Amino acid sequence: MLLADLVSELPHAVRLQRLVTSLRAAFDCGAVALLRLDEDSLRPVAVDGLVREALGRRFMPAHHPRLAAILNRRDVTAFDHDSALPDPYDGLLDTRVGEPLPVHDCMGTSLHVDGQPWGVLTLDALRTGTFDQASRDRLRRCTVRVEAALRVTRLEQEIHALRMARGSAGGGAGDGLLPGSDEIIGHSPVVSALLRELAVVAGSDLPVLLLGETGVGKELFARYLHQRSSRVERPLIHVNCAALPESVAESELFGHVKGAFSGATTDRPGRFEAADGGTLFLDEVGELPLSIQAKLLRVLQNGEIQRLGTDRPRQVDVRIIAATNRNLRDSVRDGLFRADLYHRLSVYPAPIPPLRERGSDVLLLAGHFLELNRMRLGLRSLRLAPDAEQALCSYRWPGNVRELEHAISRAALKMVSRGAQRSDIVSIPASALDIGQPLEDALAGDVQPGDGEVGTGGIRPLRVVTDAAQRAHLQRALQASAGNWAQAARLLELDPSNLHKLARRLGLK
Repeated sequence: MLLADLVSELPHAVRLQRLVTSLRAAFDCGAVALLRLDEDSLRPVAVDGLVREALGRRFMPAHHPRLAAILNRRDVTAFDHDSALPDPYDGLLDTRVGEPLPVHDCMGTSLHVDGQPWGVLTLDALRTGTFDQASRDRLRRCTVRVEAALRVTRLEQEIHALRMARGSAGGGAGDGLLPGSDEIIGHSPVVSALLRELAVVAGSDLPVLLLGETGVGKELFARYLHQRSSRVERPLIHVNCAALPESVAESELFGHVKGAFSGATTDRPGRFEAADGGTLFLDEVGELPLSIQAKLLRVLQNGEIQRLGTDRPRQVDVRIIAATNRNLRDSVRDGLFRADLYHRLSVYPAPIPPLRERGSDVLLLAGHFLELNRMRLGLRSLRLAPDAEQALCSYRWPGNVRELEHAISRAALKMVSRGAQRSDIVSIPASALDIGQPLEDALAGDVQPGDGEVGTGGIRPLRVVTDAAQRAHLQRALQASAGNWAQAARLLELDPSNLHKLARRLGLK
């Protein structure tokens, strides 16, 4: 299968997933993981035999001696079943969720593409004696084919990027392998589509208006745009417009000269001059005072600024990325935002989906935050109990990714305060997350048949109510089938493949 996939036109994520699945079958082992080296951490890009949230984790070799040993050696590295080195996948095997790995075999190899380190491939077997000398020799031979698959993937990415740059972008699934230090974690269709869209607009100098609720990560998407622009070697300057008092906003943005006001003892450049040649990110731009909006419009129209206290204009070359959680159209209607500035800023509006619309991305993000907290607290392993996974997928997340991060951090601290030891595999139960009712429970309690009102919050979107009802009904069918998906499909009178697609969309898989 591996050779056939090399000459097949496949989405990158599909090719790599098929690769690890075929390796797991070929070596008859419990888990296989392909991890890419990103700066100082290893990022799983395809796994088989590990829980899904493992894809969101980032393994720092400095904290995982087995991975460090594999990465630092240009050959197969094997660990005896009695090795004292901690295993990075403790508690993460999908057949032994939350349990420590028993005595087992482990081996792996570093991977190189075009002479440069790419990452590592790891294999774990729960049956001792699985990885004998013949298995190690076979992995050496397979390494050549794996590196060939990675090379094909890289070439396809480069070709795709060239097509994008020429304005003839074709299809292709997001593969989660985009470079950059500020990684956006997510494999959901809405996030993959948005990243492809932003990768195209990043190469232009068009102003971009990032729209989204509080906590969706607008600053992260702004950095994504800057890092893929021609201005990447120049600064990205962040301005929190909501934190700028009107009395100092003009000086902060455009600078001032000596004597412009009491206390102005020297000339001082503003944020626009600091961003000259680069990008200026105006976060919460809807909070700018009207007086400053007029001056900002001038910069967008002719690239000129004036320091406070002087009439001499200065030319600046700045690309504007703005963000807001407000409906600026409503602000324009209410006279709180200039219509001409709104049209200048929203040349390319980009809505960022809230977390509740990103399906199982919530588990990938949770895995990322779990690993960060595991390292911060010095724990052997930190993972979610099954009821916690279900709670995360069912919750509405009004605070989005930021709320998820805080919920995981709080829960991890709670577990330590309740006596969890550093040598334990710590499983976080739903009760420790402290995130309130699941969405379907809240709906059942708040919405009566025929009643469209929900407390003081207004009308719930029909899609939210429909998704919650489908999710709750599917869960009841699974409970009645003792978790058997095929039997649940028969109860629901659905084709099994359609049931799995629906479950993935609803965040249940």
